[in-house]
Amino acid sequence: MKNTLFTPYTLGRIQLKNRFLMAPMTRSRSSQPGDIPNALMAEYYGQRAGAGIIITEATQVSLQGMGYAKTPGIYTKEQIEGWKLITKEVHKNNGKIFLQLWHVGRVSSSKVNGLQPIAPSAKTAKETSVYIFDGAPNGDATFVPVEQPRAMTKADIAQVVQEFRVGAKNAVEAGFDGVEIHGANGYLIDQFLRSNSNDRQDEYGGSKENRVRILNEITQAVADEVGADKTGVRLSPFIKFKDMDDPEILDTIMIAIKELEKIGVVYIHLCEADWDDAPVIPHDFRKKLRENFSNTIIATGNKTPELAEELLTNNLVDIVGFGRKFLTNPDYPERVKRGEKMNEISDSHTLFGGGTAQGYTDYPTKQGYLTDNLPCSLLNLYKYSSRGSRLRYAPFRDKKR
Repeated sequence: MKNTLFTPYTLGRIQLKNRFLMAPMTRSRSSQPGDIPNALMAEYYGQRAGAGIIITEATQVSLQGMGYAKTPGIYTKEQIEGWKLITKEVHKNNGKIFLQLWHVGRVSSSKVNGLQPIAPSAKTAKETSVYIFDGAPNGDATFVPVEQPRAMTKADIAQVVQEFRVGAKNAVEAGFDGVEIHGANGYLIDQFLRSNSNDRQDEYGGSKENRVRILNEITQAVADEVGADKTGVRLSPFIKFKDMDDPEILDTIMIAIKELEKIGVVYIHLCEADWDDAPVIPHDFRKKLRENFSNTIIATGNKTPELAEELLTNNLVDIVGFGRKFLTNPDYPERVKRGEKMNEISDSHTLFGGGTAQGYTDYPTKQGYLTDNLPCSLLNLYKYSSRGSRLRYAPFRDKKR
């Protein structure tokens, strides 16, 4: 196998030591009240600074933009100060880190933030839930259905554009190397892009070009604030969960990509599904993306090092993201290089929430499974899905070890 993954790469104006990206993964560890990043989170990200670049967990740009309990924000002074702990630790360990800017839109509930969700249109996402922490056994998250959103006014749209701009400014103040605009996985921007969730009749709906407008305005505002060379965008053209099946989305995404090329964003990050029956990204789409976008292309989702090398060698992507492997293996790039055995999940109850190191910062960097001495009953294997950086569980039969 070639070793392109381990070669340096220049992203905008920053030099990456390798092509491994630690994908954004929601862990819900922020301090309460106030959804404030903390020292435990700094330890977690610092441990994983062996990645060429880290994209943080999704981070709401406002209280209105929050959809899940204990996710961090980037809109208060206390949150900015909290994030400084993380960027300092990552940079101390010779890493690079971008903050992912997030607004969930209709994927929320008043049980999370006390507010009615907002969206392009007053259309509830079918079969979609969010989670809260309400004293369930083991500290587990409790899933609640999303609520019907209120259709956004033009004033609401202008407010959200401003929130992303301020969020980007705050991120740079907190020491981040750049920001990623979350336009994927059924959240607010993706809701505007899709005809089945956006039935507006004004300049933000109707035609594909109109549905792309809010993404353009947000991206331009962020690029104007912090620089296009510090602005990336995440998209998920082939992901349909959260009631987002739109037959026009591929054409709409290609229009968006051409607009992002004009703005000059430093990268496009394709969020690709990683469950067993997930759609395969067509080779033709990857080629068309490369033809229409001249800067960095990132792909994340169910990637093995071997598949990553194939994509890199064929010049279809420039950086490859890995999620669950970084979750359990802080030194994942080194383990790949040495061909070492990987850690697996120690306890599924620690995936979301909690204020201790267990299942968060206690995965070892030495060779061998953390779970070698644990009973199989604790090892509820699950599928880590890029479905909005959420975890969904998949029970399995105990196997002999």
